[in-house]
Amino acid sequence: MDSRPAIDRVLDESREGMRRTQVGELLALVDAGALVVDTRPVEQRERDGELPGALVVDRNVLEWRLDPTSPNRLDVADDPDRVVVVVCNEGYSSSLAAESLRRLGLRNATDLEGGFQAWLSVQPGSGTSRS
Repeated sequence: MDSRPAIDRVLDESREGMRRTQVGELLALVDAGALVVDTRPVEQRERDGELPGALVVDRNVLEWRLDPTSPNRLDVADDPDRVVVVVCNEGYSSSLAAESLRRLGLRNATDLEGGFQAWLSVQPGSGTSRS
């Protein structure tokens, strides 16, 4: 029997079959038409900064705003084949969110491994950027 916390098991299950996006791939995906969705709460965005080019969608309404069949969807959420990269702070809740979007039919939904903090760590002036 798996003695890990249930959330750890659920997180692993949500990532099964999902190719998670690496920070170095993000720009190329955006250039190819991917939609990057930042689900971090306003407090984290104010503290750490914005993710350039990302659409901000509160986590509590994510499914309604991105479901192509929802009458409450955003205009950009009209293609179930579009790559959607969900970004949270560290890459945990985004995995759960991406799996939820996949269940709604967004078969190319994924998340950013390491989340915003991983992206921030490679930015110039962050103190930990890689060349």
